[in-house]
Amino acid sequence: MRKIILVLLLALTLAHPALAWETTAKAVRDGDSIDVMNADGVQVSIRLYGVDAPEHKQAYGYQAKNRLKQLVTGKIIRIENMDTDRYGRTVALVRLVDGTLINEEMARSGLAWVYDEYCKEPDLCADLRQAQAQARSVGRGLWAGSDPISPWEWRKRNKTEEWYEKPLRAVKTLARKVRVAIHR
Repeated sequence: MRKIILVLLLALTLAHPALAWETTAKAVRDGDSIDVMNADGVQVSIRLYGVDAPEHKQAYGYQAKNRLKQLVTGKIIRIENMDTDRYGRTVALVRLVDGTLINEEMARSGLAWVYDEYCKEPDLCADLRQAQAQARSVGRGLWAGSDPISPWEWRKRNKTEEWYEKPLRAVKTLARKVRVAIHR
């Protein structure tokens, strides 16, 4: 029983939003996800908080991934943990050392939508919406199209079995985080 309580407390600690740390991007998965190494040398998947970029096979998915690469590759980034999503990824604000918020830059580039369903920080989300509105008003990025489809709507329309396998990956990721923390 004591071990179970310890593991639960540890899992809650790992998901605590106040944690922040600096690193460099190891890989850019898509327009809203990167992989980094934490201080313990463990690879961590980061999902940008408050935005949702087009999927790989969706219009502007390639451009979104390339823009995120331009913004973070070879640069020191600050990860500010906000949450852990159902896939086990750390949901975070990602900043450059000069303070530039990458999440907002993706919206400003017109290559990410504000993810209203999950964007719950009023001031921050208002800034993201303003960046998106600017991109939309000048037809930047995905807003250049006549009828852009949000990534969450695109995923609904293009569901495959692979979308259902990802929660298993989340459980494995959480288990890995707990193992690392226990061995410290």
